[in-house]
Amino acid sequence: MGDASFLLTQFFGGLTTAMFLFLIASGLSLVFGVLRVLNFAHGSFYMLGAYLAWQGVQWLTPLLGNFWLAALMAALVVAVLGGLVERLLLRHMYGKDELYQLLLTYALVLILGDSAKAIWGTQQLSVSRPDLLDGGIQMFGGVLPIYNIFIMWAGVVIAVGGWLVLARSSAGRLVRAAALDREMLGALGANVGALYTGVFMASSFLAGLSGALVTPIESIVPGMDVEVIVEAFIVVVIGGLGSFWGTFWGSLIYGQVLSFGILILPSFSLFSVFALMAVILVVRPWGLFGKPLR
Repeated sequence: MGDASFLLTQFFGGLTTAMFLFLIASGLSLVFGVLRVLNFAHGSFYMLGAYLAWQGVQWLTPLLGNFWLAALMAALVVAVLGGLVERLLLRHMYGKDELYQLLLTYALVLILGDSAKAIWGTQQLSVSRPDLLDGGIQMFGGVLPIYNIFIMWAGVVIAVGGWLVLARSSAGRLVRAAALDREMLGALGANVGALYTGVFMASSFLAGLSGALVTPIESIVPGMDVEVIVEAFIVVVIGGLGSFWGTFWGSLIYGQVLSFGILILPSFSLFSVFALMAVILVVRPWGLFGKPLR
């Protein structure tokens, strides 16, 4: 533990985990902040993004740069699926008790999970890292995979880009207005239904993209959706439901607590994360950067 290079390796490992979780949890937090829906099926969109990316790589192997094209196609397909789910199913749940929303989205988890097993089977699948990002570089006395560096920067770029869209664009102003008072926004002539569909599609796109990007470093297996949605919920609880930057900082906190928890107490690394979440729920139930609902 006294080796500085080893500690930096743990730090960068936690940072990679944090950026992956941010890509997933940001969409989850966005849907809750605008639509006021706890989308338990968000992890299933992540899983479908991973499976579709693998399938795309198999189909596009003869083409140059097939992984990036496959990842983009997977994210777009998941976004379209998310739009259909919002239009056909979730739209009927707005304004109803959160229990009905959870039951509906959990039913989607079961349906999409069994569909993935029927299509791709139960065996582990994997995707090779893109040639451009294969290998590692010497940094601070250790070797850091180039793909991990790419994920770190991708998370930061998406965080800044998402903030600029929400804070500086006309579409972002509409999204923030819908989060505050959707009835008033509708009375002013805005198409709130189309806005909700767009927000849910953007959330699904982020989930599918994160699932596609994780394939070169993690195996694709059934059940990965349930595991990641639990982690994403922990992140948004720590940062604050509906808070964009809260999700970003919550992801960083989660990644570092998990990384150094594995180093210090390997058998209780997950306990440290859940303990942190429990303390925040007791002391500040709306999260570190969230605001209490009125």
